[in-house]
Amino acid sequence: MGRRPGGRVTFRAIADEAGVSIATVSRVVNGSTRVSEGTQRAVREAAQRLGSGFARTRGGAPPVLVYCPYALTDYFGTIVTSVVETLALHGRRALVLAGESAQDDTSALLALPEQQGIAGAVLVLPPGSTHDLEVLHGRRYPLVVVDPRAELPETVASVSAAHAAGARRVTRHLLGLGHRRIGFIGGPGDWLASRNRLVGHTAALGESGLLPDPALLAAITEPTTHEGHTAARLLLSRDPRPTALVAFNDKTAAGAIRAAREAGLTVPGDLSVTGFDDSELGQSITPALTTVRQPLEEMGRMAVSLLVRLVAGHAVDTLHVELATPLVVRDSTAPPSAACRV
Repeated sequence: MGRRPGGRVTFRAIADEAGVSIATVSRVVNGSTRVSEGTQRAVREAAQRLGSGFARTRGGAPPVLVYCPYALTDYFGTIVTSVVETLALHGRRALVLAGESAQDDTSALLALPEQQGIAGAVLVLPPGSTHDLEVLHGRRYPLVVVDPRAELPETVASVSAAHAAGARRVTRHLLGLGHRRIGFIGGPGDWLASRNRLVGHTAALGESGLLPDPALLAAITEPTTHEGHTAARLLLSRDPRPTALVAFNDKTAAGAIRAAREAGLTVPGDLSVTGFDDSELGQSITPALTTVRQPLEEMGRMAVSLLVRLVAGHAVDTLHVELATPLVVRDSTAPPSAACRV
């Protein structure tokens, strides 16, 4: 208890141990004078009991920019929280530039080398082309990209989930259950993760001697429940219809399950549905979702680990890190019904 996978102590665990709020722990880590000496001592003693020896950041190492031009909910919020907490454990503050309005603020990124007092940057799924990243890297600015949207130059550090391997794993699971008509709801076309997951899905089909059927492929522009619902309705209108759907993420899978029910189908009796992320949504919907786990917290921790080495000028053996994406089998998948087997 109190530790995440990988042995890192979280702010929440320290707060629970000390009997204070997470905000109070954050203030202590960042050296705020708004916390009494007694509370500071209680927080530090709690951290020590849990095995965390974090350092005070006030007056210490320069802060790091954390750029995430999206709303900080579920997926993005988990990554950013992990980055911020891990920076604090390294004795550094985070300057967070987040929200969709930040998508147009590329000038802030290009101006980073001129800004005194910012050590480097962690960029989460930065939109647009890689030109700005190439410019920053060419000026030897320390940066790490988390889950890059586009293919990066070999010399730009990045951390991502093993998207192709995860998609291959979940499609092989469905094939192993006996499914042969498997619909695929792909992600936004300009996302590297979308292309890699299609590669993994196609590879799994090929291993079973199947060719991808264009009629069983649908694309979305945003990974939302609404778009998952729309894409699933399209795929379920095919004749014959698919017996299983592989959705881009847990949200689109939830939309697909709703579309199945509206069509009078049961999940997984008439239709198996899978997701990707292993989010709270996937765990709480009925039936609980078979999905692929993205190691979001570990991605944040690994990004900070790489950045700290780059800032210090240390050699980094592996600039592109892919973290494992295990399959989590729950209740939304089953063998196809006898009437649907082909």
